[in-house]
Amino acid sequence: MAAADSPSAALRRRDLCSRGIRLAGKMRSDVLDLLDTYVERQGLDASASVAAVEGLPTAAAERWDEQTGTQRLLENLSAYRTFRTLLAQMLEEQREQLGEAEAALGRALAAVLLQVSAFAYHLEEMLRLESRGPPSEEGAGAPPLPHLSLFERKLRGLGVLRELAQWAVRSVRDLRQLAKPGPEPSPAESL
Repeated sequence: MAAADSPSAALRRRDLCSRGIRLAGKMRSDVLDLLDTYVERQGLDASASVAAVEGLPTAAAERWDEQTGTQRLLENLSAYRTFRTLLAQMLEEQREQLGEAEAALGRALAAVLLQVSAFAYHLEEMLRLESRGPPSEEGAGAPPLPHLSLFERKLRGLGVLRELAQWAVRSVRDLRQLAKPGPEPSPAESL
């Protein structure tokens, strides 16, 4: 990583990684709580099978261990920008569908949306530290929503929340990888 040449940049990167790990861990915990509430309030079975959501990146990565730090950050940022769009759509649908009767579910969804937005901003900050500023958001985000039945929208929401929980796990893993010191020889190797 280019910016990691100076000790202060390396320290700053480790600090940002540590904060990001805490943010992602908290987000995952809140998403899991929201998933339980969502399943209950939407009348779904927690084990319901959900088809892949169009435009939603999956947390699974081929050759994860071969990715550079910048690739990890860019993939995470792209995913969280997409989640931000999808969660905003879900929140709007929730308000239309259930109105104020399900205010608690709406508040929980809004809180997770806020966490996703904050995490995306955190990733942008990390990319700036790498002297690689974040890519533009033009054209980013989820594709326009297809016309779905109420049940299909509920299942899509379930799929989005499940995948978001998986991304939170991947983000922690990615940030832990980024926090590791660079390929400098250890004191034992230099003897």
